[in-house]
Amino acid sequence: MTAGGFCLCSLVRLLCSLFVPGLVLSGALCLCLVVLLWGVRLWLQQRKNQLASTRKDGKHQLVVAFFHPYCNAGGGGERVLWCAIRALQKKYKDAIYVVYTGDKDVTGEQIVESAFRRFNIKLTHPVKFVFLEKRYLVEASLYPHFTLLGQSLGSVFLGWEALMKCVPDVYIDSMGYAFTLPLFKYLGGCRVGCYVHYPTISTDMLSMVRSQNARFNNAAFITRNPLLSKLKLVYYYLFAFVYGLVGSRSDVIMVNSSWTLNHILSLWRAGACTSVVYPPCDVQTFLDIPLHEEKSTTEYSIVSLGQFRPEKDHPLQIRAFAKFLEKTAVGQQSLPKLILIGGCRNQQDEQRVNRLKKLCEELGVDKKVEFKVNIPFEELKQYLADAIIGLHTMWNEHFGIGIVECMAAGTIILAHNSGGPKLDIVVPYEGHITGFLAENEDDYFETMAQILSLSPEKRLEIRQNARRSVNRFADQEFEGAFLLSVEPLFK
Repeated sequence: MTAGGFCLCSLVRLLCSLFVPGLVLSGALCLCLVVLLWGVRLWLQQRKNQLASTRKDGKHQLVVAFFHPYCNAGGGGERVLWCAIRALQKKYKDAIYVVYTGDKDVTGEQIVESAFRRFNIKLTHPVKFVFLEKRYLVEASLYPHFTLLGQSLGSVFLGWEALMKCVPDVYIDSMGYAFTLPLFKYLGGCRVGCYVHYPTISTDMLSMVRSQNARFNNAAFITRNPLLSKLKLVYYYLFAFVYGLVGSRSDVIMVNSSWTLNHILSLWRAGACTSVVYPPCDVQTFLDIPLHEEKSTTEYSIVSLGQFRPEKDHPLQIRAFAKFLEKTAVGQQSLPKLILIGGCRNQQDEQRVNRLKKLCEELGVDKKVEFKVNIPFEELKQYLADAIIGLHTMWNEHFGIGIVECMAAGTIILAHNSGGPKLDIVVPYEGHITGFLAENEDDYFETMAQILSLSPEKRLEIRQNARRSVNRFADQEFEGAFLLSVEPLFK
């Protein structure tokens, strides 16, 4: 007993003797780290001053940079980017505008031309493109496991490359890489803002793992194993905590919908600088499409508009459509066709399209399904003008620019009963229905049948209601809200 007490006392004395040196060493290392980071900040500021341009009046020319590694992807996020730059160029004409991008296979001129061709957006002044070499670090395919963590850490290294090539005065993350915000704010000395399309992690994702539901980002082998589910839940909670810390460093936070707002407020807890700025939708261009009388049923088409990404859940569209074809009583000659329109960002997206085509063959609907990839804007308008139904199946879609465009073009929208479509878009307008919502394969096929069973007069009424409801998402509304939100960055 005495020997045991002696050993315990010796251990306590040893720990006490190590505590003070350990504390001093930790403090010294922290001090060295602070000095190092401060030195890096001073060096970056000196580099920035050396490369700075001056206006005709001799004042410093403001540099505004957007971090958008996939600026040539052609999706709704890219439309936000170009409309934001166009709005800023109108108000802050003397500033230099920079886009950090990883699209090395095209030139800056081709990117601007693509923006005009796909979105009908023409910039008033030139844009400088900073081409990044390490975009592969944010590719999901590089991280088969711990994807959120891997992509977030990868974005820090990609952000460092961007900062080394150009140190701006104002930095705006327009693609959701929140981990770059502290980097540009504290090392780059920038005023930072962000436009959040979709939170990297959400409380819905936490609930999904907690309830062990399988989805594209929650593998079945994890949902079947209680231990793995608990470990993933811990990982998600830790990631959500860090995500909240880095996101709350932003001076200005813009979100694209009520759904995104609720999640960002819950995670980032920065309500004072957070506002909803609905993304710009080129509604007028689609509203110019005349609502002609419907043609014969042999020419019916159902159109899906959205990038070919896993979360868009195109397989659900194809399965629901196949079930509709199988169970409808209408003759084969009068059945509609499904047209999937979207953009491919990379080889993974192209492979995904090939898998979707194979699924069509397996279900025997390949003759009734068409794929239109990266098509010009005018061709897109024509497909929407000819369609009866606009189809969208993403669970918890943050907003849904494609949904608004379908409604403006005169299609009857059928979207997922969640996220932005449920809270902001497919909602009654002046007490009248503007579209339909569904949740699963049976819901979708039954609602397709319901829409096509309506009289042409009833369908026309719904289409007119939908058109009247989308003006609140016009480009002009976005420009006003965006400029008001980012104003603190330019003071």
